Amino acid sequence: MSIKVLIADDEPNILISLEFLMKREGYEVHVARDGQEALDALRRERPRLVLLDVMMPKKTGFEVCQELRADDAIRDTLVLMLTAKGRDTDIAKGMAMGADAYMTKPFSTKELVQKVRELLEPRA
Repeated sequence: MSIKVLIADDEPNILISLEFLMKREGYEVHVARDGQEALDALRRERPRLVLLDVMMPKKTGFEVCQELRADDAIRDTLVLMLTAKGRDTDIAKGMAMGADAYMTKPFSTKELVQKVRELLEPRA
């Protein structure tokens, strides 16, 4: 049974590379291109983890995170926020909204894979 991961980003290049990366790691991947699509996919697919871009149309990553945490059905989903803004205020805001982890673009694929593994494979 493979672990489901949702990638929510409005940038096609990032979406494609992240999807490739996560599939190569053996995860079952779903994608969303805006905040509303991300919420719909979260409720439909129930992924274990969402890679959530902050700057998206319709709803921001912050809004998606907030709604996800308020919804009993999907509130346990792990959230890894991705942002081009590395400002500390954004990181604090993301964490306050309930993000589990945070990565600033551009990040190395190695770093991302490592972070995803850390989140999905809790050490006993």
